[in-house]
Formats: sequence, structure tokens, C-alpha cells
Amino acid sequence: MRNILLAVVGLSPQVLTETLFALHQSGQRVDEIHVITTREGKERIYAELLAGGTGHFYRYLDEYGIDRQSIRFNKDTIHVLTDPSGREIPDIVDESDNEVLLKKCLELAFNFTKDPDTTVFFSIAGGRKTMSACLMVAAQMYGRPQDRIYHVLVSPEFERNKEFFYPPKKSRIIELKDENGKPFFKETKYAKVNLVSIPFVSIRQLFPSEFLKEAKDPETLMLSLIKEEEKKLIVDLRNRKLIYKGMELEMMPSWLALYAFFAIRKTECKKEGSCGNCTDCFLDCESVIKGNQEKITEIYKIVTKRKMDIVAQMNEGITNLSKEHFNMYKGKIKKAILYKFGPYAIKDLEIASVGIRPKRYGIRLDKNRIEILYP
Repeated sequence: MRNILLAVVGLSPQVLTETLFALHQSGQRVDEIHVITTREGKERIYAELLAGGTGHFYRYLDEYGIDRQSIRFNKDTIHVLTDPSGREIPDIVDESDNEVLLKKCLELAFNFTKDPDTTVFFSIAGGRKTMSACLMVAAQMYGRPQDRIYHVLVSPEFERNKEFFYPPKKSRIIELKDENGKPFFKETKYAKVNLVSIPFVSIRQLFPSEFLKEAKDPETLMLSLIKEEEKKLIVDLRNRKLIYKGMELEMMPSWLALYAFFAIRKTECKKEGSCGNCTDCFLDCESVIKGNQEKITEIYKIVTKRKMDIVAQMNEGITNLSKEHFNMYKGKIKKAILYKFGPYAIKDLEIASVGIRPKRYGIRLDKNRIEILYP
């Protein structure tokens, strides 16, 4: 089992050595250290913790007899936040910076928890409060039973001191400052560094299985947790409308005839169970036009309440489909659905396309959620 310490760090990099010290004192091994930080945080880590092998991180390892090679911590494990242009963010100062931060926390949490042979220690002690909050959210999203969220508590007078990185083996006197800024001296043996395990409820098991195959953006994750009753799509041929989630979309007869053709084809599928990602009922454009024109014309007759012989004499687009007519109707139907039912419904309700050359078309919504109302 590989133990990974994933921490957020701001302008006080000593929180990292304090956390590492506390973990070791509690008997926890650490194999890798990964840090989420800003440009200024990175510079502090390089200068104070690493310093070409002479920083406080290495001093701690040497002083406590820990093999330097036993913990992977270097420039490759320091994850600096960058803006959309690739520039390193100096500090978390606005909403856009915070979005980048949350995305990075979720990305790393996902990457480290997808391996069953790892344990992740999420350290929320460093950085701005928003950094701690974002890493906490990531841990709740992806954390597993073996993972832990930790905070480290240091005696206040030592916590405020920029020269204190961990309790040294041999106590020494250092200069501290009280709450009023007045200097005083105290031995490091009085410094208390306590590791606090934060209880958390993981919601990992609530995600669809495909969400655990690759990292998702925060919006997608949150939307997937909003559970609501699965509403049916009603294709009402009597009143020339689509009904979905309490909203009604009145449609032109030609549009409805084409849409109803795909909806009926979906409901007539004989496969058992839900549709999932199955697209067996999808058809290419030529099969729609040459192989199913009669069915589409029959539906148009039902919608318009016209006699078949009259419809047969008509030379309208829907009764004499061409590729241009098909694409035109499909585009207008999609636009109408988007306007009435919104962007989240498009994926399920539009006449969607799959594959390439030739593309095949159909409705993605599960057949069990489609109902056809005939006159």
C-alpha cells in the first residue's frame, strides 16, 4: 500500500513539515508528498523546504534518521495552479482562481484514489481557507474508507513563528512574539504539534460508474448528485405537441411526424432492460429517406388528420424527404427543444447523431421513458 500526502500550501510551507512530523509521530508512513499551491507558495517551498537538498524538509529527514529516498517530494510533485493561458497564479484572489483551485483538487483526488493500492492523507491545514475548503470537497467526493482528512494544530506562539518548521530532537531556544508583537524566548520542547483526523462522509458511491473512470468537472459532478424523478417524454400526436417535465412544446405537423418516427422506433425496440448507451435503433439518413418514407408519411397523415390519398398527392418536404429536408427539419426540431426544455434536455431529446460516414440518427432517451399518444 502506497501512502500519499496530498496537501494545500500557501505562504507558510512549514505546515508541510509539521504535518509530516505529526504523521510520523502517529506511526503513519508517507511515501509521496503532493502539494497544491500558487506561484508564491511554490517559491516559498523551493526556498525554505527544498533549497537544493539543504531545506527544512531534508533537515527534518536527516535529524530523525529517515532515508531521503523513502519519500518522493520534488518539483514534479508540486502542482502549481495556472490560469487558462498557462500562467502560474500568484494567489487565490477571485472566483476564477477558486474555480481553477477546485478543479485541480478534484483532478488530483481522482487520480490518487483510482488506484486501490493507495491511501491518501488529505491535509487541509495550509493555505487560504478557500484552499482548505476545496480540498475538503475533493476528499468528500472521491475519498474511500482507507483515506483520511487531517488538520494539524500547533501551539499558537510557535505557529506564528516563521522559523519553526518542526520540533527538533534537541530542544533549543527560539525567539517568539506574543499577541501584541512583543518578543520573548521559549524552548522548542514546549511546542505541541497535534494531528487531528477530520470525520467526513464520502459520496463517491453515489456517482455513476462512468464518473469513476475519468475525472469530471465540478459542475458535472454536482449535477449528477441532483436526483429527481425520471420524467417521461410524451409525444402527443393528438394535440401536436411534446410534453416533458410539465412543459409543452407545440410542433408543426411535419416536424412532429419526423420526430415521432424516431420516438416510435425507439419504443418498439425488443431489447430487454434499459437502453443505456445502445444505439441499435439509430438509422443513417439514406435508410430514413428510402426505407421509411411510407411510415413517416403515415404519421404525418395521423397528425394532420388528412386522408391518405390526399397526403399521397402532396409533394411537401415531409412526404418527399430529401437529405436537405431531413437536415433542415432536424435542425429546427433541435432549436425548438433547446428553447422550450433547456440545454440539459438536449442530449436526451434531440435527434442525435452517432458515428461517422454514414452518421446514424436517433433519440437517446431511454425507451421506457417515452410514451406515444395516438388520436
